Formats: sequence, structure tokens, C-alpha cells
Amino acid sequence: MTEERQPTVVVRMADAGDLYVSWRWQDEFAGAGVSAIPGTRVDPIVARVHDALPGASAAGIEKSLTTGEFADYDAEHELGQALARTLLPYGLATQLYDLYARGVRPHIRVQPSPRTAQIPWELLAPDPGLRLLEIADISQLAPAGLAPAPGLAERSWEQTRELPVVVVLDPRVPGFRADSALGSVLGRMSAELPLAEHIGRYLPNDRLRPAISDPVEAFRRQDQDRLWLSEALHAGASRLLYVGHVTAAAPESGRSEDARLHLACAAETRGFAPPERTHRPLSAKDLILGTHTLDGDPRTGPDLWPMPSRVALIACESGGDLRFGETLGLLAAVLNGGAELVTAGRWPLPTDLAYERFAASSAGRHPLQENICAIDAAHEHPDPVTALMHWQRERSAAWRAERSVCDSPLLWAAFATVTTNR
Repeated sequence: MTEERQPTVVVRMADAGDLYVSWRWQDEFAGAGVSAIPGTRVDPIVARVHDALPGASAAGIEKSLTTGEFADYDAEHELGQALARTLLPYGLATQLYDLYARGVRPHIRVQPSPRTAQIPWELLAPDPGLRLLEIADISQLAPAGLAPAPGLAERSWEQTRELPVVVVLDPRVPGFRADSALGSVLGRMSAELPLAEHIGRYLPNDRLRPAISDPVEAFRRQDQDRLWLSEALHAGASRLLYVGHVTAAAPESGRSEDARLHLACAAETRGFAPPERTHRPLSAKDLILGTHTLDGDPRTGPDLWPMPSRVALIACESGGDLRFGETLGLLAAVLNGGAELVTAGRWPLPTDLAYERFAASSAGRHPLQENICAIDAAHEHPDPVTALMHWQRERSAAWRAERSVCDSPLLWAAFATVTTNR
């Protein structure tokens, strides 16, 4: 007996004053459709979501954790219902409800428009008390044209799953103290904390790079610059887990390639991004162009940094290039470098310290670390989208039951898993 395939619908959005939404079921499982949503309805709900998200400043983060709509269950749930009323076409909603009534869980692959890139479809509530994530698995489809660079050797999960996991965990950025703008995102690490315990599980099988004997040694390293990353990826990797700082380009700049990943690179390191104090970030432009125009014998970005099949970029707005008309940021660079699946942040991420300061989180809760552990564990799973959605459903249930801001979707709904059509 053959296993029945999960029904899959691809939802594409396009901005043209109004918002145009089309949907098509793979294998013609059900009817396709197109809907036009007036911009006068879309813009206010997009602005409402943006206002609820963390800002770049401490005041903006405090607002999101205390008085923003994601900090209160009833307000956030009402927002989810408003999102569904605005963005979920009636014809698609009817098809999804029919599958729900039959006990069938479909997969929704959303390709957002730049205007809707930060909208978490997981939270849409077509009925009171019912989230879209509870009736479907949801991922994002990479924009058309995002694909591995020509000539790259295929690195599928099936072929590489036993290779090492390359981790870059809160690297020390030269010239920036731990408590500064590009300082520590995880704080002082100890062996008893959830993420250290999680990382420690890789050590008995020698699957971690850097090769270490104590999991705490993986954090706040000073040697993880772009050269180290290149060597680690060339040695062979199944996955890449990055936790740290990303500086996203502003959408109004039109330069998504200026998005920057902060490693332990010194200012004298060659690259396209301008130095910041004694540090030069690794930009999306670097990851795409490599040393083109910088070297007499240039190498491409995918040649210098060949990406493994699965990549997690746990950083503020690491998937921010989806907000641009031309997607050339870090997400595009990683997919161009060979990744099949990328989990990245839609918006700025509150740290565990922010939860402690502004939301009075209990000593035993570490929301950011919990999210990192869940994403990393899902990337080890044969079906990472399903695995991560299962964890998010658990968080959604805890949010409904406990109403603690530590379980708010402010953090766990920040992450989108993007896949290509490979």
C-alpha cells in the first residue's frame, strides 16, 4: 500500500496597489482560484502587525512585550481573526475547512509579497479559537528565480544527513562589548542551560563543528570569521546553525544585498561591507559575489561558502529580503549557495534578557533558547516543516492555556521556513 501524499496548496501574493492572491493545489487536488483584496483593507492590517512587532530600540522591545498586541492573548487572537478576514480568500478558506472536517491536514506553501512578508500565516484565525497552524502545515515558498548557482554540486539532505553540523553560536564581534549593540544575544552560557544541553548531544558522535569537548566552548568564540566558516563548510556539512546578529537593510533603500551577518571578522578582512569599528560584517553581497572585483583571480560566493542542505539563521530579520521587490539578501544568498531549506527570522527577536527585564519571565524559562533548540531539532528531522509545526502547535496551546508572554507567538511565530521548488 502506498502512503497517501499530503495535499499541498501553493498560495502566491502580488502587490499592485491592491493585493492579488492566487492559489493552486498540486496534482489538481482541488480547484484553483484568484482573489483581489483592496489595498485600503490590506494596508491597515499590515500596519497593525508592524506596530505590534519589536522595534530595534529597547523601548520598542519593551512595548512589544508589555503593551503590544502580541503581549496579550485576547488582543493577539483578535488580531489573528482580523488577519484571516482580510487575507484568507473565501474560496481557499472553504477548501481548508472541508479538509479540516475530514481530518486531513494539508500543507500550505505561502509565497508572500513584499508588503505581506512579515505576516505570520500560522496565526490566521478563520474561526474563534482555531488557528491556521492547527489545521495545516505552513511553510514559505522562495520567490521565483531563487535557486542554487549554476554548476553547484547537489547537496541534498538524503546524501548529506550524516555529515557534521556547523554551528556559529553568538560569536564575539570585534570591537563590541558583550553589552553593546553587537554584543551577546544569549548572555553568559553555562552547561545547565537548555541550549548548551542541546548542543552537548552532538558531542558523543563527533558531529559538531567546531570540534569541542565541552558544549560551552561552542559559544562566544573569537575564531569564527568568514575564513573559518568557508573551511568548515568545504570540509562537509549537513547543516548550518547561526545564532547571532544580522543587520537588515531597510526596505526603502532598495538594497537587500546590504544585509549583513556579523561573525568574528576583523576590519582588515576583505569584503564589500564597510567596516564597523574594528569589524567587517559578511554581507549578502559577499555571499553572492565572493571576491568579484576585489581580487585579480576572483571566486564566487557559493564557491567560497558552499551552503549545506539545511540552514537556520536565528537572528533579527535574517529573512528580511522578502520585504524587497528584488530579493538579494541573506536568504537569497544562502539559497544561491546551495541550501534546500532555510529557517530565518521575519522580524527582530527579543532576547532572554529582554523577557527577564520586561516580561518578568521565570528563572526556569529561556524563550529564545527554547526556540533555537526546537528549530535545530526540527532540522534534524526527515520532515523539518512538520516537526517545527508540531512544536509551534504546542506553543500555541500553551499560549491559550497559560497566557504567559513567554509563550506568545511574538517569538515562535517570528520564524519562517523557506523552501525552493527543488
